[in-house]
Order: sequence, then structure tokens, then C-alpha cells
Amino acid sequence: MSGSEQPIPLSSQDISKAEIDAVTAVLRSDRLSIGPRLERFEAALAARVGRRHGIGVNSGTSGLHLCVRALGLGEADEVISTPFSFIATTNCLLYERVRPVFVDIDPHSYNLDPDAVESAITPRTRALLPVEVFGNTAHFDRYEQIARRRGLAMIEDCCEALGAQLNGRRAGGFGDCGVFAFYPNKQITTGEGGLIVTNDDRIAELCRSMRNQGRAGDDWLSHARLGYNYRLDELSAALGEAQLSRLDDLLQRRREAAELYNRRLGGLEELRLPPMAGQADASWFVYVVRLADRFTQADRDSVLARLRSEGIGCNNYFAPIHLQPFIREMLGTREGDFPVTERVAARTIALPFFTQINESQIDRVCQVLKDSIRKVR
Repeated sequence: MSGSEQPIPLSSQDISKAEIDAVTAVLRSDRLSIGPRLERFEAALAARVGRRHGIGVNSGTSGLHLCVRALGLGEADEVISTPFSFIATTNCLLYERVRPVFVDIDPHSYNLDPDAVESAITPRTRALLPVEVFGNTAHFDRYEQIARRRGLAMIEDCCEALGAQLNGRRAGGFGDCGVFAFYPNKQITTGEGGLIVTNDDRIAELCRSMRNQGRAGDDWLSHARLGYNYRLDELSAALGEAQLSRLDDLLQRRREAAELYNRRLGGLEELRLPPMAGQADASWFVYVVRLADRFTQADRDSVLARLRSEGIGCNNYFAPIHLQPFIREMLGTREGDFPVTERVAARTIALPFFTQINESQIDRVCQVLKDSIRKVR
């Protein structure tokens, strides 16, 4: 890397004066937890996605876990989910000794193959847990139809999809409940945090109770059920509320960055661009390209190493869940079980992507990427 060139991170949060002022106001108040900022953030985000209830939690993982518990899923139950996701999608089931049943992905969207979902249903199947991978809403109407027809619950893992739409329906509006996440690489951030959305009064009541040590009503020392400390504090909620007020602008800037990448990398026969349902309504979480099938995982790793040597943040996205060591041990999964997932995962490259990335940075990333591919070709 030239000494005059600055490193380009894989991701970066976008914090304005509005967020700083909102957090400062909380610090000057007398409420740092379970206060009005949380209630406003919950209501605003639920309204944004068309749900009646919003329940703030300390992470997307915690939100998924509470949904699993609120739906009464437990040992001997099976839930169909994806092997191509962040590990939390599976962990939230294993916490309750629910058996994840993986099915392979659709190579054109990276989301679950709907036909494979239908074929995997057994008498022990209780729910579906699909993921909007990289913010792509493809097939979510079909998953919902399958769940309703087969009498199954559905948890929408929309942690990567805030602001996305499918045929006019917003991410977070499918199935019984959905969960968003606000880690700093997401479309909006609360530092750490997540939020459950649902129209189901019982799910909302249970999740509110369980996030707060299983408390019943307003009595601080009355506990109706097993609970957790999954609360979202007022500082985080204030940050989230301010970020949410800027969401349309943040989404548009991410779309513009994705379009710059698309224009510079489109037409390269060595690359497959990110699949995204409805480009105009897309919510870009990350920008992940895929090397053509003739390249190997070793080729991909060489490209990643070259990008990093040039100060360009990058990563593989995702490593298949079914090949993680502890998952192999617990579930008996092995290489070859889900060939589409494995083929895609072996060739993915997440490029620098964040709201404030500029055109010259994208130009540099694309040039180094092309040079790196030529060297391994």
C-alpha cells in the first residue's frame, strides 16, 4: 500500500450531530434505562414497518432468542432455517434445545430455496426461521404462505434488512414476528442493540417480560417467569431514534454506493454481483460479490489477502453454519450436505461498504479487486 493512501475500512457507522445531541440529552436527564426514549424508538420503528408492537433488546441475537421462547419452541421441536447466515440464527434455537433443520439456499438470491423448505417439513417441524441475507427480501412472501398453509410459526430474521421492501411490504412485516439488529455495520446503529416487531399481543407481552428478568407488570421484584437482562438502555435508544429519523437518507446513500460498485464491476465475467430483489427499494447491508464458479476457495482467499495488503477492508461472507466445528459436533453435519451454500460461501468477497464511502474510495477498491483477480486467474 502506498504511504499516501489511507486504509479503507470494511464498514463504518454514520453519526451526526443529531445523534450526539440525543445521547447527550439522555446523560443530562434522570433516566438511563427503561424510559421515554426507549418507548419512542420502539413505537417509531414498529410504525415504520407496519407492526403494532416494538420491543427493544440489547442485541438481535437476544431478540431472536426471546421470539423462540415466546413461541414455546423447545426440545424435540424442529425449525427450518438457513446454513448461510450469521451464527446467531442457529444459536437462538440451540439455546432452547430446538433442532435446527438446514435446507440449501437459492443461488440467485442467497435466501432459502422455498421448494427445499416445503420438502423439509416433517411432523416435528414447528416453525420457519428464514433470513433476509444481506438485506434481500426475495421469497419472504412464499415462506409466509408455506408457514400459514402448513400451520407453522414464522420468525423473520430481518436483522440485515431494515428499510427493505418486497411488493410493497416492508421487511419486519412477515410472519409472526421479526427481529432487527443495530450493530455498527448495519443501516442504523445503536452501538449494540436489537428490536422485536410483532402484531401478536401475547408475543409482545412475553418478550417485554422476558427481556426484563421475567418481571410481571410494574412491580420491580415480581417475576412471573424465567427472564433475562436483555434490556436496551436509554442511551442506545436515543441513538437509535435519531438514526431512524435519518433512515431514508442513509438508505439512499447506500443505494448510491451500491450503484457505483455495480457500474464499475458489472460486465466482468469473473464476478457475480450481489443479488437484490427490487433495486429501487433495496436496503443494502453489505456489498458482497462472488467469484465465478471456476475459481476456488484458495483463489478467493488470495484475492482477500491482496486486498488487505493494499489497506482495503474485506472478508468472506458468510462461512457456512453447518461447517462450524461445534455445529458439526452437535448436529452431525458435514461437507457436501448443502452444496449451493458451500459453493457460494467459498467464493464470496465483502467489499468496503458504508454510508460515507466516496467515489474515489470505490474506484480504488474496484481497481485493486480487478488486479487481484487477474493475478489469480
